[in-house]
Amino acid sequence: MEMPVTGMLNEDGIHIDMDHLKNGEVKNFNVTILPPDPSDDKSILHTDRARFRSMAITFAGGVILGADSRTTTGAYIANRVTDKLTRVSDTIWCCRSGSAADTQAVADIVSYHLGMYATMEGKQPTVGVAAGLFQEICYANKEQLSAGIIIAGHHPSHGGSVYSIPLGGSLHRQSYAIGGSGSTYIYGYCDSYWKENMSEADGIGFVKGALREAIKWDGSSGGVIRMVVLTDKGAKRLLFLPDQGYEGPGAT
Repeated sequence: MEMPVTGMLNEDGIHIDMDHLKNGEVKNFNVTILPPDPSDDKSILHTDRARFRSMAITFAGGVILGADSRTTTGAYIANRVTDKLTRVSDTIWCCRSGSAADTQAVADIVSYHLGMYATMEGKQPTVGVAAGLFQEICYANKEQLSAGIIIAGHHPSHGGSVYSIPLGGSLHRQSYAIGGSGSTYIYGYCDSYWKENMSEADGIGFVKGALREAIKWDGSSGGVIRMVVLTDKGAKRLLFLPDQGYEGPGAT
């Protein structure tokens, strides 16, 4: 039996079925109009900040970082193909969640300092050094920043490691870390399917499965799935598309 088509076709050709959207996909925009300032004839409009979904795990040969690509501001999708995986050194990357502007600024500052460290010390910084820099900035500015950072990398002496800095600026070393609004929906999935010392293929499958669940249940998550695999061979980027069931194209 063919299901009837409801909703409306927008001018850009995108069909919106208002009766069958997921809960949370369309909601109040969470806008607050402040009372007029006597010294200014313009009211101030406040909206939600951008939100992200991201994670990182350790596996037998290194680390894997993954994220969706949807950036939202309230109910508005500001960017469908955001790259939330940011390189801060040759062997260290980070996943950003919270305010896009805040996390990009913090990552740029840390990347600069890690470059100076490598030049002055004559060696690549460890993941712990990078995590310490992120934590120092986030904690010192915790009242001004909306930034959750996951730092992951591979070092010849220490192997793969993952650190998480949630809102507030505390620092935690973990086997895997998840963050962003979509993480609420996948704690059970991760607890059920996580295994220490997975192979690279199993690790990619775990990250992909977790992000697919976040995209399925969270209205603020969506788009493509991007991953970075960091091993002693360097960084390998992966991309999985929704119109192919997140099965390909794979390496980029």
